[in-house]
Amino acid sequence: MNQKKIIAILLLFTFVSCDQLRQIVEDLDGPAPLTEQEVVRGLKQALTIGADSAAARLAVRDGYYRDAAVRISLPPDAKVITDNLSYLPGGQALIDDIILRINRAAEDAAREAAPVFRRAVANMTIRDGFAILRGENDAATQYLKTHTYMELYQLFQPKIKTSTDKAIVGNISTTEAWNTLTNSWNSVARSIVGQVAGLEEVNVELDQYLANRALDGLFLKLAEEEEKIRTDPIARVTELLRRVFG
Repeated sequence: MNQKKIIAILLLFTFVSCDQLRQIVEDLDGPAPLTEQEVVRGLKQALTIGADSAAARLAVRDGYYRDAAVRISLPPDAKVITDNLSYLPGGQALIDDIILRINRAAEDAAREAAPVFRRAVANMTIRDGFAILRGENDAATQYLKTHTYMELYQLFQPKIKTSTDKAIVGNISTTEAWNTLTNSWNSVARSIVGQVAGLEEVNVELDQYLANRALDGLFLKLAEEEEKIRTDPIARVTELLRRVFG
Protein backbone atom coordinates (compact mmCIF):
# COMPACT_ATOMS: atom_id res chain seq x y z
CA MET A 1 0.00 0.00 0.00
CA ASN A 2 1.49 3.42 -0.91
CA GLN A 3 2.05 6.42 1.40
CA LYS A 4 -1.02 8.35 0.27
CA LYS A 5 -3.28 5.42 1.14
CA ILE A 6 -1.71 5.12 4.59
CA ILE A 7 -2.23 8.84 5.30
CA ALA A 8 -5.83 8.66 4.13
CA ILE A 9 -6.53 5.76 6.44
CA LEU A 10 -4.91 7.52 9.44
CA LEU A 11 -7.00 10.66 8.85
CA LEU A 12 -10.18 8.62 8.67
CA PHE A 13 -9.35 6.40 11.62
CA THR A 14 -11.00 8.62 14.29
CA PHE A 15 -14.15 9.19 12.26
CA VAL A 16 -15.16 5.69 11.16
CA SER A 17 -15.95 2.38 12.76
CA CYS A 18 -13.78 -0.72 12.39
CA ASP A 19 -16.16 -2.23 9.82
CA GLN A 20 -16.15 0.96 7.79
CA LEU A 21 -12.37 1.18 7.99
CA ARG A 22 -12.01 -2.41 6.82
CA GLN A 23 -14.21 -1.64 3.80
CA ILE A 24 -12.15 1.46 2.98
CA VAL A 25 -8.94 -0.56 3.05
CA GLU A 26 -10.46 -3.19 0.76
CA ASP A 27 -11.68 -0.51 -1.65
CA LEU A 28 -8.27 1.18 -1.73
CA ASP A 29 -6.46 -2.07 -2.32
CA GLY A 30 -8.87 -3.23 -5.01
CA PRO A 31 -9.57 -6.91 -5.82
CA ALA A 32 -7.00 -9.48 -4.81
CA PRO A 33 -4.58 -10.39 -7.61
CA LEU A 34 -5.29 -13.51 -9.57
CA THR A 35 -3.53 -16.63 -8.42
CA GLU A 36 -1.79 -18.91 -10.89
CA GLN A 37 -4.40 -21.56 -10.25
CA GLU A 38 -7.22 -19.12 -11.02
CA VAL A 39 -5.62 -18.16 -14.33
CA VAL A 40 -5.37 -21.78 -15.44
CA ARG A 41 -8.86 -22.58 -14.20
CA GLY A 42 -10.19 -19.56 -16.06
CA LEU A 43 -8.53 -20.56 -19.29
CA LYS A 44 -9.74 -24.13 -18.99
CA GLN A 45 -13.22 -22.81 -18.30
CA ALA A 46 -13.03 -20.56 -21.36
CA LEU A 47 -11.92 -23.45 -23.56
CA THR A 48 -14.61 -25.73 -22.18
CA ILE A 49 -17.35 -23.16 -22.71
CA GLY A 50 -15.98 -22.31 -26.15
CA ALA A 51 -15.74 -25.96 -27.15
CA ASP A 52 -19.29 -26.68 -26.02
CA SER A 53 -20.58 -23.69 -27.99
CA ALA A 54 -18.51 -24.47 -31.10
CA ALA A 55 -19.58 -28.11 -31.14
CA ALA A 56 -23.22 -27.17 -30.59
CA ARG A 57 -23.15 -24.72 -33.52
CA LEU A 58 -21.79 -27.40 -35.85
CA ALA A 59 -23.82 -30.36 -34.58
CA VAL A 60 -27.18 -28.96 -35.70
CA ARG A 61 -28.64 -29.68 -39.12
CA ASP A 62 -26.76 -27.57 -41.71
CA GLY A 63 -24.17 -26.59 -39.07
CA TYR A 64 -21.45 -27.46 -41.57
CA TYR A 65 -23.42 -27.56 -44.79
CA ARG A 66 -24.82 -23.99 -44.71
CA ASP A 67 -21.72 -22.35 -43.21
CA ALA A 68 -19.34 -21.36 -45.99
CA ALA A 69 -16.44 -21.05 -43.53
CA VAL A 70 -16.54 -24.74 -42.56
CA ARG A 71 -18.55 -26.45 -45.29
CA ILE A 72 -16.73 -29.59 -46.41
CA SER A 73 -16.25 -30.09 -50.13
CA LEU A 74 -14.99 -33.12 -52.01
CA PRO A 75 -11.42 -34.24 -51.29
CA PRO A 76 -8.81 -32.44 -53.45
CA ASP A 77 -8.06 -35.72 -55.24
CA ALA A 78 -11.66 -35.71 -56.48
CA LYS A 79 -11.20 -32.42 -58.33
CA VAL A 80 -10.63 -34.46 -61.49
CA ILE A 81 -14.26 -35.58 -61.20
CA THR A 82 -15.71 -32.08 -60.84
CA ASP A 83 -13.52 -30.86 -63.70
CA ASN A 84 -14.85 -33.57 -66.02
CA LEU A 85 -18.50 -33.99 -65.08
CA SER A 86 -19.49 -34.35 -68.72
CA TYR A 87 -17.98 -37.83 -68.70
CA LEU A 88 -20.18 -38.96 -65.81
CA PRO A 89 -23.94 -39.53 -66.33
CA GLY A 90 -25.83 -37.55 -63.71
CA GLY A 91 -22.49 -36.25 -62.48
CA GLN A 92 -23.63 -32.98 -60.92
CA ALA A 93 -26.44 -34.68 -58.99
CA LEU A 94 -23.99 -37.25 -57.63
CA ILE A 95 -21.57 -34.49 -56.57
CA ASP A 96 -24.31 -32.47 -54.85
CA ASP A 97 -25.55 -35.57 -53.05
CA ILE A 98 -22.15 -36.63 -51.72
CA ILE A 99 -21.29 -33.09 -50.54
CA LEU A 100 -24.55 -32.98 -48.60
CA ARG A 101 -23.84 -36.39 -47.12
CA ILE A 102 -20.26 -35.72 -46.01
CA ASN A 103 -21.42 -32.55 -44.26
CA ARG A 104 -24.24 -34.45 -42.59
CA ALA A 105 -21.66 -36.98 -41.37
CA ALA A 106 -19.57 -34.18 -39.86
CA GLU A 107 -22.64 -32.66 -38.19
CA ASP A 108 -23.52 -36.05 -36.76
CA ALA A 109 -20.02 -36.62 -35.37
CA ALA A 110 -19.78 -33.11 -33.92
CA ARG A 111 -22.39 -34.05 -31.33
CA GLU A 112 -19.69 -35.99 -29.51
CA ALA A 113 -16.86 -33.49 -29.98
CA ALA A 114 -17.31 -31.35 -26.85
CA PRO A 115 -16.41 -34.13 -24.34
CA VAL A 116 -13.28 -34.88 -26.38
CA PHE A 117 -12.20 -31.24 -26.12
CA ARG A 118 -12.94 -31.16 -22.39
CA ARG A 119 -10.64 -34.09 -21.75
CA ALA A 120 -7.96 -32.49 -23.89
CA VAL A 121 -7.74 -29.25 -21.85
CA ALA A 122 -7.19 -31.04 -18.54
CA ASN A 123 -3.37 -31.11 -18.73
CA MET A 124 -2.75 -27.38 -19.29
CA THR A 125 0.11 -26.19 -17.04
CA ILE A 126 0.50 -22.90 -15.18
CA ARG A 127 3.22 -21.78 -17.58
CA ASP A 128 0.98 -22.62 -20.53
CA GLY A 129 -1.85 -20.69 -18.93
CA PHE A 130 0.02 -17.42 -18.52
CA ALA A 131 1.51 -17.67 -22.02
CA ILE A 132 -1.99 -18.14 -23.43
CA LEU A 133 -3.44 -15.31 -21.34
CA ARG A 134 -0.87 -12.88 -22.75
CA GLY A 135 -1.10 -14.27 -26.28
CA GLU A 136 -3.20 -13.51 -29.34
CA ASN A 137 -6.97 -13.81 -29.40
CA ASP A 138 -6.73 -17.43 -30.53
CA ALA A 139 -3.74 -18.41 -28.39
CA ALA A 140 -5.69 -20.99 -26.37
CA THR A 141 -7.14 -22.54 -29.51
CA GLN A 142 -3.71 -22.73 -31.14
CA TYR A 143 -2.26 -24.28 -27.99
CA LEU A 144 -4.98 -26.90 -28.01
CA LYS A 145 -4.52 -27.60 -31.70
CA THR A 146 -0.73 -27.89 -31.43
CA HIS A 147 -0.71 -30.15 -28.40
CA THR A 148 -3.75 -32.36 -28.93
CA TYR A 149 -4.64 -32.49 -32.62
CA MET A 150 -3.42 -36.05 -33.20
CA GLU A 151 -5.02 -37.30 -30.00
CA LEU A 152 -8.27 -35.62 -30.95
CA TYR A 153 -8.02 -37.09 -34.44
CA GLN A 154 -7.54 -40.60 -33.07
CA LEU A 155 -10.57 -40.15 -30.86
CA PHE A 156 -12.68 -38.38 -33.48
CA GLN A 157 -11.90 -40.41 -36.60
CA PRO A 158 -13.75 -43.56 -35.44
CA LYS A 159 -16.78 -41.41 -34.69
CA ILE A 160 -16.61 -40.00 -38.22
CA LYS A 161 -16.32 -43.50 -39.65
CA THR A 162 -19.31 -44.65 -37.63
CA SER A 163 -21.23 -41.66 -38.94
CA THR A 164 -20.24 -42.20 -42.59
CA ASP A 165 -21.33 -45.84 -42.29
CA LYS A 166 -24.80 -44.85 -41.01
CA ALA A 167 -27.71 -44.28 -43.38
CA ILE A 168 -28.29 -40.66 -42.37
CA VAL A 169 -29.78 -39.47 -45.69
CA GLY A 170 -32.43 -41.73 -47.17
CA ASN A 171 -31.48 -45.39 -46.80
CA ILE A 172 -27.91 -45.01 -48.07
CA SER A 173 -24.82 -44.26 -45.99
CA THR A 174 -22.29 -41.58 -46.85
CA THR A 175 -19.69 -44.28 -47.53
CA GLU A 176 -22.00 -46.04 -49.96
CA ALA A 177 -22.78 -42.80 -51.78
CA TRP A 178 -19.07 -41.97 -52.00
CA ASN A 179 -18.27 -45.44 -53.32
CA THR A 180 -21.02 -45.10 -55.93
CA LEU A 181 -19.55 -41.81 -57.09
CA THR A 182 -15.91 -42.96 -57.22
CA ASN A 183 -16.71 -46.35 -58.71
CA SER A 184 -18.72 -44.70 -61.47
CA TRP A 185 -15.88 -42.29 -62.12
CA ASN A 186 -13.16 -44.93 -62.01
CA SER A 187 -15.10 -47.04 -64.53
CA VAL A 188 -15.01 -44.07 -66.90
CA ALA A 189 -11.33 -43.44 -66.18
CA ARG A 190 -10.48 -47.08 -67.00
CA SER A 191 -12.46 -47.06 -70.22
CA ILE A 192 -10.89 -46.43 -73.61
CA VAL A 193 -12.45 -42.97 -73.69
CA GLY A 194 -11.06 -42.23 -70.25
CA GLN A 195 -7.61 -43.46 -71.12
CA VAL A 196 -7.54 -41.40 -74.29
CA ALA A 197 -8.65 -38.36 -72.30
CA GLY A 198 -5.97 -39.03 -69.68
CA LEU A 199 -8.46 -39.34 -66.82
CA GLU A 200 -7.12 -40.58 -63.47
CA GLU A 201 -8.82 -42.84 -60.97
CA VAL A 202 -9.79 -41.48 -57.56
CA ASN A 203 -8.97 -43.46 -54.42
CA VAL A 204 -9.44 -41.58 -51.15
CA GLU A 205 -9.98 -42.77 -47.56
CA LEU A 206 -13.09 -40.68 -47.03
CA ASP A 207 -13.33 -41.00 -43.25
CA GLN A 208 -9.72 -39.82 -42.77
CA TYR A 209 -10.20 -36.82 -45.03
CA LEU A 210 -13.52 -35.99 -43.40
CA ALA A 211 -12.14 -36.26 -39.86
CA ASN A 212 -9.41 -33.71 -40.65
CA ARG A 213 -11.81 -31.28 -42.30
CA ALA A 214 -14.38 -31.66 -39.51
CA LEU A 215 -11.71 -30.93 -36.88
CA ASP A 216 -10.53 -27.92 -38.86
CA GLY A 217 -14.06 -26.58 -38.68
CA LEU A 218 -14.28 -27.23 -34.97
CA PHE A 219 -11.02 -25.40 -34.27
CA LEU A 220 -12.15 -22.48 -36.40
CA LYS A 221 -15.36 -22.15 -34.40
CA LEU A 222 -13.47 -22.62 -31.15
CA ALA A 223 -11.16 -19.73 -32.11
CA GLU A 224 -14.22 -17.55 -32.73
CA GLU A 225 -15.63 -18.43 -29.31
CA GLU A 226 -12.29 -17.73 -27.62
CA GLU A 227 -12.03 -14.32 -29.27
CA LYS A 228 -15.51 -13.42 -28.07
CA ILE A 229 -14.61 -14.32 -24.48
CA ARG A 230 -11.42 -12.26 -24.71
CA THR A 231 -12.98 -9.17 -26.31
CA ASP A 232 -16.68 -9.13 -25.41
CA PRO A 233 -17.57 -8.73 -21.70
CA ILE A 234 -21.03 -10.15 -22.37
CA ALA A 235 -19.45 -13.46 -23.41
CA ARG A 236 -17.75 -13.81 -20.01
CA VAL A 237 -20.59 -15.70 -18.43
CA THR A 238 -18.90 -16.61 -15.12
CA GLU A 239 -17.24 -14.54 -12.41
CA LEU A 240 -13.93 -16.36 -12.99
CA LEU A 241 -13.96 -15.49 -16.68
CA ARG A 242 -14.68 -11.85 -15.84
CA ARG A 243 -11.70 -11.78 -13.47
CA VAL A 244 -9.26 -13.57 -15.79
CA PHE A 245 -10.18 -11.72 -18.98
CA GLY A 246 -11.42 -8.44 -17.51
